Amino acid sequence: MTTPILHRAPWVVPVAGPALPDGAVLVRAGRIVETGPFAALTGKYPDAGLREHPGRALTPALINAHIHLELSHLFITALKERVAGFTDWIATLLDLRLSHQATGDEIEAAARAVLARQQEQGVIALGDIGNTDLGSRLAPEFSGFLRHFQEFLGRSAKTRRSVQAQLAAMPDDRLCCAHAPYSTHPELIRSLKERARRLRHPFPIHVAEPDSEAEMLSRGSGELFSFLDGRRFLEHPYQPPAPIDNPGSVRYLHDLGILDPLTICVHAVHVAPEEIRILADTGARVCLCPGSNRYLGVGTAPVAAYLASGILPALGTDSVASNPELSLWREMRLLRADHTAIEPAQVFAMATLGGAVALGLAEECGSLSPGRTGRMLAIPLREECKSAAQLYDLLTRFNHNLQPEWVND
Repeated sequence: MTTPILHRAPWVVPVAGPALPDGAVLVRAGRIVETGPFAALTGKYPDAGLREHPGRALTPALINAHIHLELSHLFITALKERVAGFTDWIATLLDLRLSHQATGDEIEAAARAVLARQQEQGVIALGDIGNTDLGSRLAPEFSGFLRHFQEFLGRSAKTRRSVQAQLAAMPDDRLCCAHAPYSTHPELIRSLKERARRLRHPFPIHVAEPDSEAEMLSRGSGELFSFLDGRRFLEHPYQPPAPIDNPGSVRYLHDLGILDPLTICVHAVHVAPEEIRILADTGARVCLCPGSNRYLGVGTAPVAAYLASGILPALGTDSVASNPELSLWREMRLLRADHTAIEPAQVFAMATLGGAVALGLAEECGSLSPGRTGRMLAIPLREECKSAAQLYDLLTRFNHNLQPEWVND
């Protein structure tokens, strides 16, 4: 039988329970057996090997619940100091994808570099969205959990028929999702969700990112509608699919039957109180992207209201096309800056357990609970932490260049 290893540190952060001063994690054959005070575990497991981590906090590895690896070569988009608005950014991105004729090798190399950087920063799982299978091809190179979702969008009947044919030929282990309510015909969203529900797959979808999405869905007007109509993206005549007297992207998806515990509402910035109740009642997940939201100027999500309703959001970086630094450490710091009343412990839980739950990986990672992977982080404590509150404050305001140590056994 494999000899268990008892990892001891000044602080252990299970996330699923209180932080432990002078704590320990017992790992056997790559899986956590127990977490608790060192004094208790060393007496309970006298034959375990001991590994000390002085000056460190042991924590779960991070979960980046939303990223677009295939856009990694378009970092120049986010180098602009600011964009004029959400549609200005979309236009810039579309034009760049057409004008920047990167080769397949260049696109793959850029994605591989971003993936390596994520691992260096302590990320063990990612929810990757893309129009190609690049994420699936890179998954074997990532020593963690890379869940790649092939994304579909389009509003024409021709596009819907094409996607239906692709779905019929697709193996059951391929994950799929819809892009957003504004870009995807409701029947296509339904078809994609029905497949995900049948196969018990997570289903991410960009929701309520710009405030103009709800106006487009309910009235057929506004900045987003004008932009898409000008690009001849919409069917004619365009029929607003949401009721004019009850607008809202979350309400719209609920009426379509899309929301359940496997649905991940990404961004979820412009969400009314009654829609938050819908999310809580249906068990739908939320993924926040503070860095991308800040760059695009779309606003801040109602994070306090989510937490008050019992929703623990996940965190994501989005892509380098809308975020100059893909670091969950930075996302935690930005979220705290935008929402000063939120407890740092809740912010750290979003970057770990919240993402694991959203991606369906909570039995594998996201907490230092029995049965979870023994791969965890040893984070240098650059200042003394005399309380759990001080510890969580430190963990959620690190510089984005932090490279924690991996503990692999």
